[in-house]
Amino acid sequence: MRSGITGIVSLIVLFFVVIVGYSSVFTVSQTEQVLVVRLGEPVRVVTEPGLNFKAPFIDTVISIDKRILDLENPSQEVIASDQKRLVVDAFARYRIKNALRFYQSIGSIQAANIQLTTLLNASLRRVLGEVTFIQVVRDEREALMARIRDQLDKEADGYGIEVVDVRIRRADLPEQNSQAVYQRMQTERQREAAEFRAQGGQKAQEIRSRADREATVIIADANSTAEQVRGAGDGERNRLFAEAYGKDPDFFAFYRSMTAYETGLRSNDTRFLLRPDSDFFKFFSNSSGKPPVAATPPAAAAAAPKP
Repeated sequence: MRSGITGIVSLIVLFFVVIVGYSSVFTVSQTEQVLVVRLGEPVRVVTEPGLNFKAPFIDTVISIDKRILDLENPSQEVIASDQKRLVVDAFARYRIKNALRFYQSIGSIQAANIQLTTLLNASLRRVLGEVTFIQVVRDEREALMARIRDQLDKEADGYGIEVVDVRIRRADLPEQNSQAVYQRMQTERQREAAEFRAQGGQKAQEIRSRADREATVIIADANSTAEQVRGAGDGERNRLFAEAYGKDPDFFAFYRSMTAYETGLRSNDTRFLLRPDSDFFKFFSNSSGKPPVAATPPAAAAAAPKP
């Protein structure tokens, strides 16, 4: 009977020892850090992975993620310095660098996300409200994201949080304004295109007028030179004709008639109605171009006085 009681007591003691031993150890994984709390007061922070010990029943282990966490921020409407409204879609990445401060100030990841969302929205409005729409969309986007990250990291440091990165996924005009801006930009581009076309047409007309003027001057100079050369040629020709006529009038008359035949009797269906004894054909009837001597009648020859 006594041995049975002893066995029961031994089992109870063994069970109690197992419970105490199980309550005295805990493990830390590589993705977390552990805060040991004794009766509501933080005792120590364990960041190295492995097996660790704690006081049973009075110490509580609080596991806190030490990986980089994502914070998705809903789209916010921000007014830039040029009074243009922007719909900004941003997100942040952060990690818990001080588990004790994080536990004492916030306590949980959900509460941290809510607090960081408020701080991120305030930083977005503060930084983007100092710059223009073009700077946000195109010119200084990287620098603005760095400024937002630095401000958010400074404010989150009091909660034991380090902000690793802040990114603006999208920054655009509200939907109701996009079409109006697009129409205004299209009108402006059309106005610039029309202005460029008008300037091009004016330049083309100036070039065309200058070219026409230069062509007219060149043609006038060429015609003047041609007339001078032609006049000189005609004068030389007339001089040669005059010399030829003075040397041999018959040959000159023959030459002029041949030239007239060549010019007037071309194969272009030209027809002349002239008498055969016309002066124009004098070289056809006589090679000397002189009219034939009429024959003296016999009676007239007989009546003529003898010398």
